[in-house]
Amino acid sequence: MNRLHLLTLFLTIVICTSCHERHFITDKSYRKEVEKDFASKMDQLKVNALITGQLTSQEKEAIQFLYAYMPLGDAVDYAPELYIESVRTAFKAQKEMPWGDSIPEEIFRHFVLPVRVNNENLDESRMIFYDELKNRVKGLSLYDAVLEVNHWCHEKVVYTPSDARTSSPLASVRTAYGRCGEESTFAVAALRSVGIPARQVYTPRWAHTDDNHAWVEAWVHGTWYFLGACEPEPVLNLGWFNGPAYRSMLMHTKAFGKYTGGEEVMQQTDCYTEINVTANYAPTAKAFVKVTDAGGQPVQDALVEFKIYNYAEFNTVARKQTGADGKTFLSAGKGDLLVWASKDGKFGYNKLSVGKEDEITIALNKKGDESYSFPVDIVPPVEGSIPVHVTDEQKTVNAKRLQEEDAVRNAYVSSFMTKEKANALAKELNIDPIRTERYLLGSRGNWKEIEKFLREAPAHQRATAMALLGEISAKDLRDTPASVLFDHLNHSVLADTTWFNAYVLNPRIANELLTPYKSVIQKECDRTLAEAAKANPQVLVDWCKKEIRLADNLNPQRIPVMPTGVWKAHVADKNSRDIFFVAFCRSLGIPARIESVTGKVQYFYNDRWIDVDFNNKEEGNARQGRVIASYNPLKVLDNPKYYSHFTLAKITNGMARTLNYESDGDADMGSGASWAGLLKEPLTLDEGYYMLVTGTRMANGSVLGNVNFFTVEPDKMTNIHLVMRENAEDVQVIGNLNSEALFVPVGTDKPQSILATTGRGYFVLAILGARQEPTNHVMRDLVQFSKEYEAWGRQMVFLFQSEEEWNNFDAKEFQGLPSNITFGMDTNKEITNMLVKAMHLPNDHVLPIFVIGDTFNRIVFVSQGYNIGLGEQMLKVIHKL
Repeated sequence: MNRLHLLTLFLTIVICTSCHERHFITDKSYRKEVEKDFASKMDQLKVNALITGQLTSQEKEAIQFLYAYMPLGDAVDYAPELYIESVRTAFKAQKEMPWGDSIPEEIFRHFVLPVRVNNENLDESRMIFYDELKNRVKGLSLYDAVLEVNHWCHEKVVYTPSDARTSSPLASVRTAYGRCGEESTFAVAALRSVGIPARQVYTPRWAHTDDNHAWVEAWVHGTWYFLGACEPEPVLNLGWFNGPAYRSMLMHTKAFGKYTGGEEVMQQTDCYTEINVTANYAPTAKAFVKVTDAGGQPVQDALVEFKIYNYAEFNTVARKQTGADGKTFLSAGKGDLLVWASKDGKFGYNKLSVGKEDEITIALNKKGDESYSFPVDIVPPVEGSIPVHVTDEQKTVNAKRLQEEDAVRNAYVSSFMTKEKANALAKELNIDPIRTERYLLGSRGNWKEIEKFLREAPAHQRATAMALLGEISAKDLRDTPASVLFDHLNHSVLADTTWFNAYVLNPRIANELLTPYKSVIQKECDRTLAEAAKANPQVLVDWCKKEIRLADNLNPQRIPVMPTGVWKAHVADKNSRDIFFVAFCRSLGIPARIESVTGKVQYFYNDRWIDVDFNNKEEGNARQGRVIASYNPLKVLDNPKYYSHFTLAKITNGMARTLNYESDGDADMGSGASWAGLLKEPLTLDEGYYMLVTGTRMANGSVLGNVNFFTVEPDKMTNIHLVMRENAEDVQVIGNLNSEALFVPVGTDKPQSILATTGRGYFVLAILGARQEPTNHVMRDLVQFSKEYEAWGRQMVFLFQSEEEWNNFDAKEFQGLPSNITFGMDTNKEITNMLVKAMHLPNDHVLPIFVIGDTFNRIVFVSQGYNIGLGEQMLKVIHKL
């Protein structure tokens, strides 16, 4: 059944100018290819046609280009008017900006015109940003315009970690902060709005430390320069991530559509071309992988996954298919990867040391039927940095501007809801003041929408309204309109009080944008189908199998299609189909969920959760067994943590999927679970083949890993051993400092020495950067180990390089820091320069710098820049002192 006529996507192109008008795509063969891909997309969507309204030839071709390669949700969830206005604004910027004529057609087409940057929610930011930025940059050179746009971005947004859903650029502005993926999406949107080619670059996982990062590249007269989004520097090709990027194994970007630039193509899909830009940042080498069967014959079309150790798992950062000769390749940084190959349920793996090995062979000789373990050492690329020259005068001018921009942003933030107003509202509405304060203050620039929702909810529904706000994520509070919340408040059918709040009322299903789907589904769903589904939800499973056509190729980014989009179009990728099914159930009052650990779709029926399998004809849950892991505690680690020291993955069809035992929903990865909470006692798992990965991260970034394969059988106990490997080497003296060096403690104007502050013995000394992402990560990391540092009993001296820096640091953002920290200022940079010189650090502006030293002036540990897990690394050293 074709229902796309319900959408606003209609196609009748009216050309309003002469046939001699210039083309947007001047290459005739490429233009024909776009037209062919556009027609194919429309055919797959079961639509006959194009866009209403009067369009020039240029506009028509640009719109066709966007629709030809946009992911599925962009075609069905957003009105054509958004793309028409965006195209017209792009051409307007091209005409009005002084650099417009200098941008090559191909660069403009792929890196200015597209609305989408990565996986964010789309909005009207191009038009709004253009109006605000055009006069600010019009008189500048292209190079200086890039810097100026980033200063404008810093006025609007500052770094703060959050969950993986990417807010739209306008939502980031409204919130006034975002994680690196949101900052870079916002900055790319801002640059493109004034006709500057820009793209988001990211390392999917760091090699020398946990986590990942995203930043921006901007095109200036034939060269791609990089910059930290919303983190303005005096020059381009400078950022706190220079050093980490030098040690990265892989950095890449997605170019919209079929891009034919000179970079190495990693993957080309129906929507984007993924290109490898690692060589712009680090020494690289090309390595080949040959996949054979058990008999040594080459295997064509095997899936090859290149994996980096990060967060205690081997995370896939690139996927390739083998050719007829069984081979594929990757250019990467000169460090270690685990390469995993699979086909038809069989798999194999091998470690690849890029730069040392030109080719490795992987035999598909594993079938998931044997239990064994093996150690693996992972070595990241060596330390280094991308050289750049900055004068002291440039640094001074830039620092002053940053302070001014902080003031602009802080003035806006001061308009947010206050505790006093939140408590007054709670009293007025007779609702819980503690939760009201949390919701309203947490909503930041979206506080008016949350206040409206609470005020306008009828008195008899206020308790339910508060329950709804308690179910959604912290980010949802910051970017969800009241109208969406009312849809779920007013159209949630109470069927089971036990599961109502979490799995019926709750609009949050996975990682999708919250939308008002319940009213639409209830209004348009056939009454007979609805009643049958309430009697037995398996009816909806069968309906989805029959009615929802799968088209994974139309959404390779796995950007969730809105439930209403799936409902109207009857087409989806698997992920969006799963989200839609849960939304369908909840709209009819049937509790349903995507189970967080395994990712299984489930509905609640006859007092139990039922697994949904869209591939089988009948319902039925997987059989289960149990696993228990013994562990011999180390002196420095009595309870290993999930995502820090170990992970579990289930291997299905030869591919591994990590189980998500994660507890903190509003951080990049969060605190996670632990061995004592998961595996010390029997853990129930579905039957199948599993992999336990453990790793000890060393201070130099290398990893002592161990991999354990085992089988879980139905109704049986499987015993395994969790192995944390140790480095038996003693702590070594690696440098010297002067413990008599002076700093100014906060709250005084009298200089004081490190020695006078710490007393005799070991101490931690740090130089911090306020509002800088690496420092923020370390502060949150230290909070996790606050008790351990306090039990150590030694002093920690944390310094800022100016009083302004200290004033920009908000300790309230890091509740629970160890009480044995003394904050102060290194205003003349005496201590900073001492550490840089003593440890031969690349420069003094890459912060934070952490050292462990003693009052005999010895340094036994040093870390500079971005380093996830630093709190634990220092504790390992401390325990050995």
